[in-house]
Amino acid sequence: MKKPVFISASEAAALIADGSTIATIGMTLVSSSESILKAIEKRFLETKSPHDLTLVHSCGQSDRDRGIQHFAHEGMLSRIIGGHWGLQPKIMKLIAENKILAYCIPQGQFAQLYRSMAGGEPGKITKVGLGTFIDPRIDGGKMNERTKSAPDIVDIVTIAGEEYMRYQPIPLDYCIIRGTYVDENGNLSTEQEAMQLEVLSAVLACKKYGGKVIAQAKQKVTAGSIHCKKVTVPGIFIDAVVICDNPEEDHRQTHSFFFDPAYCGDVKVPVEASEMLPLTVRKLIGRRAVMELQKDDVLNVGTGIPNDVVGAILAEEQVQEDVTITVESGIYGGIPMGGVDFGIAKNNFALLRHDDQFDYYNGAGVDVTFMGAGEIDEKGNVNATRLGPNPTGAGGFIDITTNAKHVVFCSTFTGKGLECSFEDNKLHIHKEGSLIKCVKKLQQISYNGTIARKKGQKMHYVTERAVFELRPEGLTLTEIAPGIDLQTQVLDLMEFQPLIASDLKEMDASIYHTDGPFGLARFL
Repeated sequence: MKKPVFISASEAAALIADGSTIATIGMTLVSSSESILKAIEKRFLETKSPHDLTLVHSCGQSDRDRGIQHFAHEGMLSRIIGGHWGLQPKIMKLIAENKILAYCIPQGQFAQLYRSMAGGEPGKITKVGLGTFIDPRIDGGKMNERTKSAPDIVDIVTIAGEEYMRYQPIPLDYCIIRGTYVDENGNLSTEQEAMQLEVLSAVLACKKYGGKVIAQAKQKVTAGSIHCKKVTVPGIFIDAVVICDNPEEDHRQTHSFFFDPAYCGDVKVPVEASEMLPLTVRKLIGRRAVMELQKDDVLNVGTGIPNDVVGAILAEEQVQEDVTITVESGIYGGIPMGGVDFGIAKNNFALLRHDDQFDYYNGAGVDVTFMGAGEIDEKGNVNATRLGPNPTGAGGFIDITTNAKHVVFCSTFTGKGLECSFEDNKLHIHKEGSLIKCVKKLQQISYNGTIARKKGQKMHYVTERAVFELRPEGLTLTEIAPGIDLQTQVLDLMEFQPLIASDLKEMDASIYHTDGPFGLARFL
């Protein structure tokens, strides 16, 4: 039986050749192989090798300091192909300053591309990405000027008269993964990891191209002591194993804590009644957004305003049992965490593999997805992936919004400096934001309103003072907040003239209540 070698982190780093293509598996800091990544960085800083690497990653993999931030050195990276960089400021700086070639692939397509590569397919073929900045007829997922003249990694194919995106295979030289236990034969389990991720798919993709797999594990155990159903990667597919010698620092379950059994499903814990979130503009937007829910809906919550407030609002309104929250990492139910710990949850009733979760999102689609947004234009196109100079990337945004039955975007009407209050169940603007978000031209198309209208997708764009709906005739203003002047505080702050509903309504005054729940159950 083929068995991996057990080596130190520095010996693992020494295996990486200059010019290699490396896939790392993780999300935020979950399942980050810190021992190995730190050793690779240390070797580069001391010897300038390995250099000119291509880094491949489906998710954002950092907490602003660790994870793939260890690769953020000029000369170390020559190219990055990733899904999201919102928590990787050093990586975003390299991209923004044209120091590296940079491509973005939607997170779900990336996770499933590994499966396609593993099976020897000609790439991942899908409609996800058409009409967005990933489309090769727009930007091709190229994230800076330097990359514009570089080869495409996506193209358009026609099957039975219909257009599809093809995400091309990416030959891998190395795949770096992480697990909990590894036995003497190299069989790897992941039971204490807070996500299942796409570990095996990426390993098999790497093997398809003759690459090497390096695993970090928390503990070595005797051969045969891992139950066969708990083996995530058989040892025959692993070339080298590093046992983490400082787990509390380099094998953390997530950014905020070393290990909590509630986040990997080992235990269920009592949930104490949480304090009400104070009424802020973000909570106000969240309250109006969740009014779009219906009983028994399956919903998805994205980063930004939705992740910050939607779960808390559902709990405050005591309607958690009436709907089901999912997260792109594979979570069903439970209490999701946010921020740098996005993607994990305690007390969830199911936790799927990352690539399997996107079979649902890309196929049947959730009933409602709540997503953050930065800009909208008169066609209903939305930008949520490039705001200012920093290229955050798509994450799961494009995958999920493409096929959700109902998309609810959550955004302040203006940005940078907006100040408001909510006395007398009305909205009062004390200082207007300096950044206009209803614009003639988006920085990047993350959501294509024209395609959404053609297929009859339901879409709302919810702000603190106005609600827009994407109707067959176009983007339509349907509600304004009580206390807001339509002309001076809405229309004059838009770079285009929206359609205005003949029955333009005031937003429900109950969402401005500062004390207690606002009565969401009435609207389900």
